[in-house]
Amino acid sequence: MLDNLLLFFQYPPLAIDVILNGLLIGAIFALAAYGMALVWGVLNIVNVVQGELVVLGGYVTFLLVQSGMPPLLGLPVSAVVMFCVGWLIYRAVIFRVVDKDIFISILATFGLSILIQQLANLLFGSEVRTVDAELGSLHLLGGTVTLAWIKILAFGLALVAGAVLWLFLRHARLGQAIRATAQNPRAARILGIDTDRVYAMTYALNAALCGAAGSLAVMAWTIHPYVGLPYTVRSFMVVVVAGVGNVAGVIAAGLGLGALENAAGFIFGVEFQIAFVFALMVAILVWRNARAARKRSHLQ
Repeated sequence: MLDNLLLFFQYPPLAIDVILNGLLIGAIFALAAYGMALVWGVLNIVNVVQGELVVLGGYVTFLLVQSGMPPLLGLPVSAVVMFCVGWLIYRAVIFRVVDKDIFISILATFGLSILIQQLANLLFGSEVRTVDAELGSLHLLGGTVTLAWIKILAFGLALVAGAVLWLFLRHARLGQAIRATAQNPRAARILGIDTDRVYAMTYALNAALCGAAGSLAVMAWTIHPYVGLPYTVRSFMVVVVAGVGNVAGVIAAGLGLGALENAAGFIFGVEFQIAFVFALMVAILVWRNARAARKRSHLQ
């Protein structure tokens, strides 16, 4: 560990490679976190099944490539397929826990998470899956820094998705209905907004974003049936740090988390990378609780 830490600081090109690759991977985290922020802000649900939606999106792309389709075509197809899956999940389960205690929604989505994990294991097996995006890599600083083009594509897509989402929520009729429902569901219903439709479309849009994130993840990294929980934790952390409804904050927090996680994986070892993510989540929750306690004491 100490040797890796010294190498990280003594050899700048290596540090640049680790941090840049982490930032690019963090764009995938931001894509998934956009969806969690939407569901949390509009439906008031902490969507524990978020990571499993990412994994399903990855499997859609994997199956398409196995059938002979170009890898990049799996990106829009995964988003569309997962939009439909998200709508079905809402109609089957999620609509029953909207407006209920948040603990009930956590239990319901946790149950869905376990169900999808087991179904994925049954259908696809427990093997680690990956897809070659066939885009090659970009080499910088004389070849000492290597960036896969699929990761650069993920970074660009995350920025574009954030801008499109912001414009959609600001100017589209459905986006304005989503914002109105998030602010006051009862008043939105009185004004004639079909809040049930808004909830269904919001959850489906969240699943589409997860599908895109999963498609990029299987091309830039790997997936398997039990990798969903880390994606859920990452999305939760990003939203907690950025705040619900802060699109720019989500992309910044996602990129920062990716860089920190990649650096931790290099310094402490890949086997401790996920442990670092969970430890960071605990630290963030403690920090937020302490900050909230200070605000309450000042108000008193």
